[in-house]
Amino acid sequence: MTNRMRLVGLDPGLTVTGWGVIDAEGTRLSHVANGKIRTDTSIDLSDRLVQIHDGLIQVLADWRPDYAAVEETFVNKNAGSTLKLGLARGVALLVPALSGLSVAEYSPNHVKKAVVGSGHADKSQIHAMVQILLPGITIHGPDAADALAVAICHAHHRTSGINVLNRTAMAGAKA
Repeated sequence: MTNRMRLVGLDPGLTVTGWGVIDAEGTRLSHVANGKIRTDTSIDLSDRLVQIHDGLIQVLADWRPDYAAVEETFVNKNAGSTLKLGLARGVALLVPALSGLSVAEYSPNHVKKAVVGSGHADKSQIHAMVQILLPGITIHGPDAADALAVAICHAHHRTSGINVLNRTAMAGAKA
């Protein structure tokens, strides 16, 4: 019997949604796959959300993760951009949940602290640390690196993150 867990990390974006799949067995992490889902910026917003949906369905079908983790979004200065990013994030939360996966959420600072050791690390530091933690991999862009970082963060916190989500879901069911 193995205690291997396959985790998918998602870095949602309307133009590019990064994804990264890792296996965690105890404290050992290994890279499985990573990539990005790019949407066609010339089509309607709803069709772009369908592209993200379909891409994530394919990732889950190809790699069959046991758990999912999604990076949270902070509000930025442009409310319209924040809203559109929130829509992409909603798809990134919905697809794994509809597939029966527990979905954890982590703030960018939490991901950075778990992977780099500092909540204010920059993207180059995250990319470098992901390559150290998952040696020999080819990372398919910064969005995929961020998604792998989210998966690594969840590997480090999966028990507490899943329990928090289960308690939240149970509290909502009682209300």
